[in-house]
Amino acid sequence: MSLRSPLGLVLGRGAAKEGVHHWWLQRLTSVALVLLTIWFVLALLNLPDLSYPTVTLWMSGTITALLLILFVVTAAWHSQLGLRVIIEDYVHARGVRTALLMLSTFVHVLLGGAGALSVLQVLFRGAT
Repeated sequence: MSLRSPLGLVLGRGAAKEGVHHWWLQRLTSVALVLLTIWFVLALLNLPDLSYPTVTLWMSGTITALLLILFVVTAAWHSQLGLRVIIEDYVHARGVRTALLMLSTFVHVLLGGAGALSVLQVLFRGAT
């Protein structure tokens, strides 16, 4: 038991100085996702149909593939940032929190990599 007040316990410890960086990353990825989502929806609406050959032919373009990879990777990154905040705020057991943060990071890297690999496979194989 401590005789110090709650304010006395935190004074002098300083700021973690990580919150602003994380906050900015969330905002930047959200702006990027808004722009990429608008491009994605408009591009799909401009296709003559949504059949497999048409979509794979569209995906096999270099600029399209680049934008799709950016879309998938940015979505995975943004999702990881958001889930990280939820875990840090609501999971109080340190061991469980650490395990969930690691699992979340691994899953998001796996999903982003799988999405990028899928786009690259279509790009290099072309429309079939």
